[in-house]
Amino acid sequence: MTTKDTAGQRSAAVTTGNAVQPVGRQTAAEFAGQLSAGDVAERAEAAFRSGYGEPPAGRWAAPGRVNLIGEHTDYNDGYVLPFALPLRTVVAAAPQEGQRWTVRSELADEPVTFTADDVAGPGRVTGWAAYVAGVVWALREAGHAVPGARLTIASEVPLGAGLSSSAALEAAVLAALVDLGGLDLPVQEQPRLAQRAENAYVGAPTGIMDQSAVLRCRAGHALFLDCRTEQVEQIPFDLAAAGLALLVVDSRAPHRHADGEYAARRASCERAAGLLGVPALREVGVADLPGALDRLPDPRDRRRLRHVVTENQRVLDTVALLRAGRIREIGPLLTASHHSMRDDFEITVPEVDTAVEAALAAGALGARMTGGGFGGCVLALVESDSAGAVAEAVRAAYARRGFPAPTWFTALPAAGATPLL
Repeated sequence: MTTKDTAGQRSAAVTTGNAVQPVGRQTAAEFAGQLSAGDVAERAEAAFRSGYGEPPAGRWAAPGRVNLIGEHTDYNDGYVLPFALPLRTVVAAAPQEGQRWTVRSELADEPVTFTADDVAGPGRVTGWAAYVAGVVWALREAGHAVPGARLTIASEVPLGAGLSSSAALEAAVLAALVDLGGLDLPVQEQPRLAQRAENAYVGAPTGIMDQSAVLRCRAGHALFLDCRTEQVEQIPFDLAAAGLALLVVDSRAPHRHADGEYAARRASCERAAGLLGVPALREVGVADLPGALDRLPDPRDRRRLRHVVTENQRVLDTVALLRAGRIREIGPLLTASHHSMRDDFEITVPEVDTAVEAALAAGALGARMTGGGFGGCVLALVESDSAGAVAEAVRAAYARRGFPAPTWFTALPAAGATPLL
């Protein structure tokens, strides 16, 4: 298991209700079969009772997320616009005596137990449990008296699809430990702590967006986040009222989100910023771009710079349209974002490019890859009554290319991390 894997994930990504619905090739029987394991919160509680012989003190949920636009801008101090999915990771938990933590996952055969000594420094707990240990470590590093705890994990956020399964796990664990310990940790400070767990303990060089989205999003809104100041604005994103839907297609591509490739993109951005004499590429505006490009000797660095600068502007333009209630008009910005990721940041793969092209050809108003790249999901803004037809067009294009059949669902913006009654 790599550092990007999290236990407790299911291959399908659907929930009950109207927020996430199967479309296209999924039959009602197949959908019902995916739900046969029961509600994710019920699974987490049942696993706790089975594993520990008593009920948990509570359950805490955190969602996956889709980034509407703003890719690889977060660690450049730029702008992002994610929203939370109704797909959740749930942690059931109860206090445990002493500085000792035991965690079980529904997809792991054995529990993992670690102590304060084991979380004294990064690297001592590995595999999927490192995400849990990393949260404990980050809380302790910040001076919090973290309670010992027993935890179980269940999830419906798909693994390796670019929907932030790791951030969902970190946020659910963090919410549980904060409440169990009565810790004084305001929600606006929680994303940075969860990011530190992933960066410094797990060793994944992610930005602040994922943790901010899963902790701070509101239902019916996208989260406009300034990654430098960490100021947020809840932007209304009422797809249904506009007669629209957001189709999320899991490309089923082997997730070639190689940590080395992600790190290389980040290093290129940092190198460009250094050569330009700015603390981050956020400082470079669209008007400054031609001159900035002339000052970079490496053509790859020039492409990376162009993506970040134009992507930041696309986020700002998208926010302006959404504030004005002009949701349909964001489609071309989504498509331009994908082209920039494909041509300038070079993080797409044939499967996601095929999905975007097929969705656009079938009438999508806009489409783009979402997530860190090298696999993962594509989102397409579509008329609400055409989601199935667009999804079928993607399936047909995959069949022509010989790719494994994709899966898909439609999603509405959901709430961030929360305790469950």
